[in-house]
Amino acid sequence: MPLLDEIYYHEYQQSEQVPVVLIHGAGGNHLYWPAEVRRLAGYRVIALDLPGHGKSTGRGQQSIADYAEQVVRWMRSLFLPRAVVVGHSMGGAIALQIGLDHPELVLGLGLVGTSARLKVSPRILEETAHSTTFQNAIDLIIEGSFSAASSERLKELAAQRMAETRQTVLYGDFLACQEFDLTDRLAEIQKPALVICGQDDQMTPLRYVQFLADHLPEARLEIVARAGHMVMLEQPVQVAALLQDFLSSLTR
Repeated sequence: MPLLDEIYYHEYQQSEQVPVVLIHGAGGNHLYWPAEVRRLAGYRVIALDLPGHGKSTGRGQQSIADYAEQVVRWMRSLFLPRAVVVGHSMGGAIALQIGLDHPELVLGLGLVGTSARLKVSPRILEETAHSTTFQNAIDLIIEGSFSAASSERLKELAAQRMAETRQTVLYGDFLACQEFDLTDRLAEIQKPALVICGQDDQMTPLRYVQFLADHLPEARLEIVARAGHMVMLEQPVQVAALLQDFLSSLTR
């Protein structure tokens, strides 16, 4: 698929239904969304690589607001009407920022493993700040991102994909997460939202996700068992079904 405004994207289906935009998390790319989510039946699903990630050109950013503006420019260049914006972790923060700053572009929000504030472990920030400790950082991130029930092979694949991200980009992503805080502005986001959290999420624990769901005016929370921070990779069928149901409720 093409590059548009430095953003690579893959469009999985043509449909008259509302578009669904998938935004990955820190150090990720569009393949962090499993096939079950990228191919939601009956919907035009568009998964992107943020600038500096995956096959996208350009540079990564160090603020959620800057990433959000890049995605908004891309959406407008693609002549997308209102979309359901679905984001994981940092991507969820970007989705929230778009919902706050550009509500005219958003029909609904899918918020996966994210919250109104994304505090980052000091150790992760320290390890991602230097090329000499980059692999240590990836190992640390992956170890904290999966439930004990997840397979080692799944963790290995996630680590391999993250290792393809430049060290400076991953560090910038975590700086962006560290500075992100919409705790006092959630009430302004007047959009239907589906909030999904893995029961064993260590990176964005349930209490923070619960706060997000409680303070968004039109949110519902779904907790997925036997899953951690990478809930969509760990339980792809269940997450896809939750999103499918949410989309149906918006387009009936």
